[in-house]
Parts: sequence; C-alpha cells; structure tokens
Amino acid sequence: MINDIIHQDSYKDLVSKQIEEVISYLLKNNKEFSITANLDALKFSPELPTSIKSQLAKFSLYILANYTFTTITVKNGFLSFEAGFGSENFGSTVTVPLYSIFQIIIDDSILYLNPIATVDKFNKDPKSKSLNIFKNNPKNQDLIK
Repeated sequence: MINDIIHQDSYKDLVSKQIEEVISYLLKNNKEFSITANLDALKFSPELPTSIKSQLAKFSLYILANYTFTTITVKNGFLSFEAGFGSENFGSTVTVPLYSIFQIIIDDSILYLNPIATVDKFNKDPKSKSLNIFKNNPKNQDLIK
C-alpha cells in the first residue's frame, strides 16, 4: 500500500534528495519555475500578517521568477526565497523544507509531483499540535484567557 511507503522517513529523505537535484538542475540551467508547497511546513521571516496568511491555501502556489528567482538558495534540505505577499507586497523570506514541496511546475506543466507533501506527520509543526491539545482541554481554558 502506498501509505506504507510515503510515511517512512527513509522515503521522505529520498524524495528530498530528488527535489534538491531537480531544483539544482533548474537553477544551473537558469529556468524559472513555480512550486506548490504545504503551508503547514513553511516558515516566513518576518511572519506574514494574519490578514495575508489567512488568505493562503494549504497548498499555495509560489512563482519563482524575476527577483524572487535571484534570491533562491537550497541548503541543508531547505529551499529559501524572498517574495512579496498581498496587495501591499509585504516582503518575507520563505523557507520551505524540500519534502513539503508538492509540485514543481514549469510553463503550466507539472515537472515533479511529491506525495510526501501531503503527509501530516512530516509537515505539521509538533509544537502546534501540543498547543492545540493544551487549548482543547477544558481544564486549561482559564489559563488561556
């Protein structure tokens, strides 16, 4: 069964290496591309305002072209780039774990598809899970207010 494969850490590591090789190939050949990535695993620095982040889909499209393309780095299992968000073009550096990239797209065609990006155990922040468990316990309601 596919879940037996895509939930394994060793397969996640394999996919990360493949994605890194594909992106390195595109960068070496100066080919702009887009990605869709699992928002749950992304980091924004500075953090996006809630008004902007709430508008992003779980698998959002990021077009890595022009200035954004020139800011791409791939290091230690992560893709980073600078981008502007919202109508005010709020600037932020986006850091994406390679395994959370769902698609690599060129000219509206999918070049690479990654099922690992849909696996919550790899893409959810364990701290947020703990916080949600804490918040959902009725005995903790007085502590949250």
